[in-house]
Amino acid sequence: MSSGITRRTFVGSTAASSVFSIVPRHVLGGSGVVAPSDKITLAHIGMGTQGFRELGSLLADPQIQIVAVCDPNTDSSDYVEWGKGGIRNQIRGYLGNPSWREHDNGCPGGREVGREVVDTYYARQRGADKFKACAAYADFRELLEQEKDLDAVKVMTPDHLHAAVAIAAMKKGKHVVMHKPIANRLYEGRLVLETARQAKVVTHLLASGAAPGNGLIAQRIKQGVIGPLREIHNWTNRPVWPQYTEIPKDKPPVPRGLDWNLWLGPAGDRPYHPHYTHTVFRGWYDFGGGSMADMGIYSLWPVFTALELGVPLSAEAWKTHTCTIEDGVSRTVANDFAYPTACAIRLQFAAQGGSPALDLFWYDGGMKPRLPEDVESQNVELNREGILFVGDKGAILAGFHGQDPQLFAQGKREPLWKDGVPQPAAGTPRGQRHSSWIEAARSGQQSAGSFLNAGSITDAVNLGTVALRAGKKVVFDSQKMRITNAPDATRYLFREYRKGWEL
Repeated sequence: MSSGITRRTFVGSTAASSVFSIVPRHVLGGSGVVAPSDKITLAHIGMGTQGFRELGSLLADPQIQIVAVCDPNTDSSDYVEWGKGGIRNQIRGYLGNPSWREHDNGCPGGREVGREVVDTYYARQRGADKFKACAAYADFRELLEQEKDLDAVKVMTPDHLHAAVAIAAMKKGKHVVMHKPIANRLYEGRLVLETARQAKVVTHLLASGAAPGNGLIAQRIKQGVIGPLREIHNWTNRPVWPQYTEIPKDKPPVPRGLDWNLWLGPAGDRPYHPHYTHTVFRGWYDFGGGSMADMGIYSLWPVFTALELGVPLSAEAWKTHTCTIEDGVSRTVANDFAYPTACAIRLQFAAQGGSPALDLFWYDGGMKPRLPEDVESQNVELNREGILFVGDKGAILAGFHGQDPQLFAQGKREPLWKDGVPQPAAGTPRGQRHSSWIEAARSGQQSAGSFLNAGSITDAVNLGTVALRAGKKVVFDSQKMRITNAPDATRYLFREYRKGWEL
């Protein structure tokens, strides 16, 4: 194609034209082969632990061509993983090289590692495609300016950058697929959704499809199996990362190859410290969304969808605290910088459509709910993660990861899924989470995982954080986007941006 006419322009114009050519499939390489001009060109933004864990399914999909990677870190081995050597072994599999970095005992990551993996994989698996080498960028804004022939981005950055990257990409007309959450500020989450509506691009949150059984339980509840629903209790074993109880005082040098300014993005200035980066970012209010943003979106989004829950009316939270000794006196540490080691959050929802008002409780850090008498009498042992629905006529208990839901009513315990009742499908495997998004991007129709379907759950998670930081119950005016009973807490709905990063 001549300069100035991109593949995107060419594809768009031919789709709108009544004159076109039919190219025989054998010319394109045979059955099952996707023509280069039909591939979704993708930029992968964020090359850390989770990014590499999920990279394999993208590389193997013939409908996708990764043309660029982006990360403010060049190449290092200081990432955090869930099993020693796991990420390095995955990368070795992608490269087809079992001895790759055999003398490096750390966990690798960074944009140059990403570029090496993409180029090597494609050279091995798609040698006949005549693909262009993968580009690598430190700054996602430069990537979006330079990569003219780009269809979509995948966002795998720390939470505080999600909104900034997604909004910038959508304004350039790019489709966006993202790991949860959409944003770690309520205002930013709403701005992402508004930008998605205006840009009319396809968006997809990868938490979609992870816990379909919870949605089916909610459907059974709507049929009256436990009477009017009064409470939902959801708990997790998170955090599974350190929760720091003080702001670091030492100032180690910024690692070679890391652009700390780009890593901070919209967050306020502060000296570099490894306690902020690589997985542990989730524990800080500025950078993460806490345990609820990490796991609650998986387990609760299908419940929000099935029950058509709106934005919470209010939120309150109870949390652990730490103490220190100053001048021989023990004092509670004032903490408005990091999530607690454990907490419980209560979200209240209005009555609607004949259903009564509803309380949703979230627990993390090892905390779990008090069980109703009908459940406790059955000598139930709760899993490390689970969900409990309590109604006027009984309760339903299920583990998030696979435990068959149990119905407790009238002093009895029995499986919820009996003959004649639809069985829940298994959650979408990690390697298949992109399939519905790819179909949506090709058709131009939003998937069930569209950002536009995640507004209420995004508001709920971020409002829970506001309650934690405020230290009191907060009443939320959704229309005016403010806290009505504690005006000072309204600031927690927003972020104080560094110059040049305003949204």
